[in-house]
Amino acid sequence: MNTQPLFYKDIPSPVGHIRLITSDKGLVAILWEGEDYRRTKLPTPQLLPEHPILLQTEQQLEEYFKLERREFDIPLDLQGTDFQLRVWQALLDIPYGRVKTYGDLARWLGDIKAVRAVGGALNKNPISIIVPCHRVVGTSGKLVGFAGGVANKAILLDLETAHTTPKLF
Repeated sequence: MNTQPLFYKDIPSPVGHIRLITSDKGLVAILWEGEDYRRTKLPTPQLLPEHPILLQTEQQLEEYFKLERREFDIPLDLQGTDFQLRVWQALLDIPYGRVKTYGDLARWLGDIKAVRAVGGALNKNPISIIVPCHRVVGTSGKLVGFAGGVANKAILLDLETAHTTPKLF
């Protein structure tokens, strides 16, 4: 676990107020309005809205929500188990406007039997939106399991498919 100090900034967005959390190394988390730190197991950060990584993240999220950005280039400071890090890295490879199923992701990681473990890792994903766990759907294509709520998952997918054709990757 990171022992560096963490800093935060709260920003409004089309999916409600979100909290951006960073270390000096990179973005550590994007938490949903009202979410506590238990899911991500982070220590309480200090308010520092002018931190350069927080400002960069805010700008890139604004561009994303305005349909002006499809990829993020923010430094990330992902903190998790080796398996979680593999899953989160795989999420970064799902193209904008595309979706994968939990099974697809498990197969992509080399173990179709790891579907539940993949779901568990997605549940612990600390950097929603930028590490796009919203692009993972149930086998039938149904929107399931999202820390920000299924309604916000639908908003993010609708936003991304506004100018693309949704496809299973």
